[in-house]
Amino acid sequence: MMLLLFIPIGITVHLAEKIGKILENEVPLNEVLLYLLDFTIYFAHILFPLFLFISVIWFTSKLANNTEVIAFLSSGVSFYRFLRPYMIGATIVGILAIILGLFLAPKASEGFNNFSYKYFKRNKGVVENTNVFRQINDNDIIYVSYFDVKRNKGSNFTLEHFEDDQLKYKMYASNIVYNEADSTYTLTNYVKRTIGENNDELEILKKKDTVFSFEVDDLIPEIFAAETKMYGDLKRFIAKEEARGSSNVGRFKLVLYRKWSLPVSVFILTLIAVAVSSIKRRGGMGVNLALGICIAMVFVFFDKIFGVMAEQSDFSPIIAVWFPNFIFSILAIYLLYNAKR
Repeated sequence: MMLLLFIPIGITVHLAEKIGKILENEVPLNEVLLYLLDFTIYFAHILFPLFLFISVIWFTSKLANNTEVIAFLSSGVSFYRFLRPYMIGATIVGILAIILGLFLAPKASEGFNNFSYKYFKRNKGVVENTNVFRQINDNDIIYVSYFDVKRNKGSNFTLEHFEDDQLKYKMYASNIVYNEADSTYTLTNYVKRTIGENNDELEILKKKDTVFSFEVDDLIPEIFAAETKMYGDLKRFIAKEEARGSSNVGRFKLVLYRKWSLPVSVFILTLIAVAVSSIKRRGGMGVNLALGICIAMVFVFFDKIFGVMAEQSDFSPIIAVWFPNFIFSILAIYLLYNAKR
């Protein structure tokens, strides 16, 4: 019910922000409707724990304000027995979260990002991917300072070929252009240095057409690729990116681990919400909601901070994902202990 109440508000605000570009690009109505459906699933998945938390606080506070919780416990029902239906509900919601994260959210993310790129970003001029550095196989490493996705054109291209950990030759070009018609590459200001035992050999050309073993996708770091892949495909994708030396592996692993940490957070947030809102307070439901929302915001803050640390540094993604759950599970135990008393 909370999702049904808040999602139309989110759609209205988002549509109001993007309506100008939608009309400007004359987007067909069916594509807009599919985009809004993807938007709904995409953001419902992101905000799933927050809505669950608010929902549990809402109806538990109603029980507490009507002294129903006191009636339960006074009749001899233990607090843990009182928690049983909450845990059953959390299990059902957790299963839904797994289905949403493994199957529905990746497809929605793909549609959401494809639509955004097609209609919202295409008029920005150059769409760049900067400082692409990849190991494409056991022997070759490539680098481009930036790559224009729309024109399939990159600058400052370098390829280094190694054998037995020894550099054998190095190619450089000021520009590289991918030709879709015949899957070849055009290199401008081409220089190839072949390493010899005594002297190096230089090959210098103004322009050179050639083929490479890598694909044009290897020159494009897919920042949102992890969000659009099913679980099995995502694991294989991460292994491939690790072999290439991608700088975005931490970001991809965060997506992988969150598919399982989210269902666990469902149970933790449910316990915290029950503990906070099962006590009748003088200020009524408003105090419980304010306290619960503050706790939820701290949880989101921790999750984002550790997520950014994993994306931008060598901080372990698995610790970044599970540490907020660990901290708040301790908080849940403490709050439950006091609520039971």
